[in-house]
Formats: sequence, structure tokens, C-alpha cells
Amino acid sequence: MHAALNESYSRAAKMYENKEYQAASVALETLLFTSPATALEDDIVYLLGQSYYHSEQYLLASEMFSRLQQQMPLSPYARASQFMLAKSYEQLSPPTGLDQQPTHKAIENFSLYMQMYPMKDSSKIANDVETYRELLKINPDNDSYKQRYATASSQFARVDSLRYSRKAISQLREKLAQHVLIVAREYVQFGKFKAAGIFYDELIERYGDTSCLQQAMEGKIEALVARKKWFDARLTLDQYLKRFPDKEKQMQTVRNKIEQNSKI
Repeated sequence: MHAALNESYSRAAKMYENKEYQAASVALETLLFTSPATALEDDIVYLLGQSYYHSEQYLLASEMFSRLQQQMPLSPYARASQFMLAKSYEQLSPPTGLDQQPTHKAIENFSLYMQMYPMKDSSKIANDVETYRELLKINPDNDSYKQRYATASSQFARVDSLRYSRKAISQLREKLAQHVLIVAREYVQFGKFKAAGIFYDELIERYGDTSCLQQAMEGKIEALVARKKWFDARLTLDQYLKRFPDKEKQMQTVRNKIEQNSKI
């Protein structure tokens, strides 16, 4: 039975290598039922996840990578599957106007990946890769150089995945901020300024590191003015100008309105 399983897995792996991802998925799906408690179980689950991912079946891919993480946490594929789980949710992240649950999951899993598999001295690793690459040009048959170059290259791939994770988190947080901004503005359109203010506050507090901060603070000021909350509007305007001093002239009309009504 094991020999047949090995042979079937090898055929599926060959399909994957040939970028026949749909065919590989079908073959590996069949093997899922015969592989539990065998040495190939994690190989099959991981390769099926990769096949789903590369055939753009991201929800199915996330299920496979999650299954590996939960059921086979000691697998040699655990690190890579955690990264691919995050990437699957990243691909599932919808346009800003829709529910952003997959976006939250992508951030959560990229963050978890960085926590579980940190790496120090990335600059040293990059230097090692370059050093042994140059040494192999001089002495291409040196086994020690080959081994150290391979090790450094493998570590450098991990550094790349961490860089990718950091960049992805930043981009995904930007999307979440834009989503909150859209919701706030929808409330403004309906004249529900108090509800709009709640969402502007959420953006300011949770996503103050994004490019949407300025728009959120401006929106909050407008909502407070609309509600005639003059004290809070003046306080928020002062905070806004402290953060964006170059907008002093632009906001002068708003300040005048706030000051005039504060005296009443």
C-alpha cells in the first residue's frame, strides 16, 4: 500500500512541477483519504495547498495550510505553511467596500508568522550569500563553500518572507483604514454624524500610521461641527494642526466658524 501511495504522490508531484496545478489537485485530493497516519501525510496536504494556491483556489488553499498547522505542527512544512496560509488570506482580501474579515485574517497570520519564525542579522545573511557566491566563482568545486552558500541562501529566503510579511501587513492595514473611512463617509451622507464620528475615531486610534489619518481627522472635525460640538471640534482641530501644521491656512475658515460659535 505504501509503495502505491509513494508512486501516486510522485506522479502528483510531477504534475505540480510541470505547473499542471489543476491535475495535481485532483490527484492529491484522492490521496488525502489514503495518507492519514503515513509518512507522506504532511507532504500531500502541503502540496495540495500549494496546488490550490497556484490554481487560484485560495479558500481551499487556506483550508489545507490551516489543517497542516493544526494537525501537524511539528511538520517540516510548518513554517512554510504558516506563510502560505497568510498569503492565501491576502489573496482572499476583497475590495475596500466589502467585509474585510479575510484581510484581518491575513494580518493575523502574517503577524503570527513573524512571531513564530523571527530571524536576526539579516544583513549578515545577505553578506554571506554574496561572499560564498563570489568564492564559488573562484573555486567552484569547494564543497564547504557549496554547503555554506546553500545554507545562507536558504536563510536569505526566510528573510525575504519576513520582508514580504511586513510589507503585506502595512498594505493590508491601509486597506482596512480605507474601509473604515468609506463607512464613516457613508454615515455622513445619511446625516448620521455621531455614527460617522465613531468610525473616524476608530480609524484615528487603530490606523493612525496609515495615509488615511489626515482624512479621518478632517472628517471628524466636520462631523463635530455638524453636531455643533464646538469644544470637541476645536480640540480636534488643534490636534490636527499639530500633526499637519502646513494645513493651518486651509483650515482657517473652519477655525473661524468654531471660534465664533464657541463664544455664543
